[in-house]
Amino acid sequence: MTFNHFTWAYGCLLLAALLPVVCAGISKYGTFGKSRQQGGYDNHNPRAWLALQTDWRARANSAQANTHEALPFFFAAVIVAHQLQASQPLVDALAVAFLVLRAGYILAYVSDKANLRSAIWALGLLVNIAILFAGFR
Repeated sequence: MTFNHFTWAYGCLLLAALLPVVCAGISKYGTFGKSRQQGGYDNHNPRAWLALQTDWRARANSAQANTHEALPFFFAAVIVAHQLQASQPLVDALAVAFLVLRAGYILAYVSDKANLRSAIWALGLLVNIAILFAGFR
C-alpha cells in the first residue's frame, strides 16, 4: 500500500475553502450583540439582512461570493497539477501565492480599493492558470 503525503498545495485548498467564512465573519462583525431592531445580525433571515447592508459590510459579503466563485478553478488546477505530477515545490509556491492574493483581494474589496482589487483578481487568475499548466510537458 502506498501513502501519498499531504502537500502544501492541498493544505491551501483547505485554507481557500475557509476564506468565504472569513468574509462572512467580516460582514457580520460587531452586530451579534445588537438586537435585530437595532440593526444587529438576523440569523433568522441572514440573506435578507445581508442584502440590506451597505459600505464595507456589503463589500465583505460580495468578497465572500467572489471567493466562492474562485474556488472551483483553484481546486481543479491544484488537482490537475498533482495528477500530472507537476513540480511539487512550484505547485506549492503557486498555491500559497494564490492564497496571499485572495487575502489581498478580500482586504482591497472591503477597504474599497476597486482598481487594486481588480489587479489582484487578475493576478490570481494568472496564478491559477500557471498552476493548471505546471504539469504539462
